[in-house]
Amino acid sequence: MRIEVAEIARRLGGELRNVPEGTKATSFVLDSRSARPGGIFLAIRGARHDGHDSVPEALASGCVASIVERAVPGPHVLVGNLVDSLASMAASYRNEFHGPVVGVTGSNGKTTTKEFAAAALGGLGTVLKNPGNRNTEYTAPLVWPEAPGKSAAVIEMAMRGHGQIAHLAGFTRPNIAVVTNIGTSHIEKVGSREGILDAKSEIFLPGTDQTAILWREDDFYSALRERAPGPILTFGASEDADVRVTGYRAMAWDRSAVLFSYAGRSSSIELPVLGRRNALNAAAAVTAATVAGVPFEQAVLRLGGVELPPMRMQAVEHNGAIVLLDTYNASPDSMVAAIEALAEMPCEGRRIAVLGEMRELGSYSETGHRRVGAALGLFRLDSAMLIGPETETIRAEAAIAHPGAKVTQDNEVDIIKIREFLDTLREGDVALVKGSRALGLERALEDS
Repeated sequence: MRIEVAEIARRLGGELRNVPEGTKATSFVLDSRSARPGGIFLAIRGARHDGHDSVPEALASGCVASIVERAVPGPHVLVGNLVDSLASMAASYRNEFHGPVVGVTGSNGKTTTKEFAAAALGGLGTVLKNPGNRNTEYTAPLVWPEAPGKSAAVIEMAMRGHGQIAHLAGFTRPNIAVVTNIGTSHIEKVGSREGILDAKSEIFLPGTDQTAILWREDDFYSALRERAPGPILTFGASEDADVRVTGYRAMAWDRSAVLFSYAGRSSSIELPVLGRRNALNAAAAVTAATVAGVPFEQAVLRLGGVELPPMRMQAVEHNGAIVLLDTYNASPDSMVAAIEALAEMPCEGRRIAVLGEMRELGSYSETGHRRVGAALGLFRLDSAMLIGPETETIRAEAAIAHPGAKVTQDNEVDIIKIREFLDTLREGDVALVKGSRALGLERALEDS
């Protein structure tokens, strides 16, 4: 990125103040602590901190200007509302973009599906995508200034409540909308799975010929189908799905072989990740790519080159053992899927789980934690360490399903204690570490 600040101001609909003519920005900066020369700093008003107070620090670190909602010393672009202005900027670039745009939302697997889709779409040329998990009203618009010269786009959309996806879809205008599933992540914000259905359905653009990509086995498939405005294609394992996962085999703790079928043809690939849920994410990506014009076999072949973000079933070595680090986030659906993945591979040693509590489940918390406990008992892992007060429900349910289970439970997140537990691993063992992002369980491995 190398754009004149005056051009950014024009697209924001903002007023340029004290910015020397010809000044160019090379990146957007959201945190003054990571400011660097050439950046343009976004002064975000948060619940605990007002970014306007950090403008001097950002400028001192080399930022060429800031984007602000009130006048500040130094070069800046003054806007009335930062969120609205960022949306306007993104929309202006989107209006000039003529390639296929894939929007991805869902309760689980958004980032993984986005990365798979970007890989599968690579047959069309260079693909625009959100870096990492930049999928909010502040971060998703920032990808669009990089759109010129790209052939296709894949944009992940987060949901923390009603209206957010509608806002993101308003400027992204995806002509292909992928809904990975309707689960329970962030259910506290919307009250029920029906509320999640409503929020995720905001990705659909009424009155358009937008194509919807839906999981055929989703509990809410019929409801999603009714809300989709145009053509519908499905992915899944059932015979009713358009793109099917017809074969799956775990090859190693960081690799699996998947066979896909579509329109009477079959194609296989090794994915650099474990888990049947990830195979479904890949199927969603292949479905979207075929709609965008990539030949089925080519879309599948390109999945093998995907580079997935860390902390998503990431296999790392510790004391000669394997740790499946899956700490980016956790919901009942993803927890059960991860436990299943841990149980499915041959293992010379012990299968062990370190599970943190799941947050933002609201009234669904007890039911969700019971689901995880039942899975823990069903797959009969050798031992488990549970962290957080909500995990007492996991322990109780696991004891019912597997009375002999070796399960410890601690209300406190004690990273030292978790590290000591993981230090008991030996060669041949495999451990799953998973919990809500706020727990930061990956810290137990930082010194390993």
